[in-house]
Amino acid sequence: MSSTAAAFYFDLASPLAYLAAERVLQVLPGAAEWQPVLAHQLGPTADSFAAFRCESDEDAFCERVERRAGELGLQPLVWPTPFPFDSAAAMRTATYAKSIGRTVPFAQAAFRQAFAGGHSLEDFDYVLISAAACEMHPQAVKAGMALRSVREELRRSTAAAASAGVTDVPAVRVRERVWVGEQAVEEAAAHMRAEYVGGAPR
Repeated sequence: MSSTAAAFYFDLASPLAYLAAERVLQVLPGAAEWQPVLAHQLGPTADSFAAFRCESDEDAFCERVERRAGELGLQPLVWPTPFPFDSAAAMRTATYAKSIGRTVPFAQAAFRQAFAGGHSLEDFDYVLISAAACEMHPQAVKAGMALRSVREELRRSTAAAASAGVTDVPAVRVRERVWVGEQAVEEAAAHMRAEYVGGAPR
């Protein structure tokens, strides 16, 4: 499968996308492009994590995510303050990282800052720490994420994802098929394994 046949869509503000990002490289049987998108612009069904009906709903969600992180063998999940946080600057940085071939290491470092370290990526210092972890120079990051072309690329990528059927993150696309939600990685992987037998299409 070519590197452009599949894509993994993420927003650094999403704890579910964090869980998916921690296993996508191990679970998918083929390569997938990591694509930053702004989840809140994908459509009305995207989860902003800011509209829980009541405190008990929020607690139940947090407990479910924490339990899943434990099942996956990840570090105990630490919720950033505030949560949810505004990921716009972090996502522009992810888009800049993509332009220089650093999408995966930056995204992994940033997700871990947010949900293993408990640091809101609304504080740009933690974005810079994440960038430094994958050898992105702070001044280059500040200049790159502020470029109009980077802002436009993030907007275009989000619109293209929505047009392809991505309604929320995490999501995985394999050619024209899209899986959305916490089990998207496993569902896409099963499809990829069924589609390819012995490294060749059926």
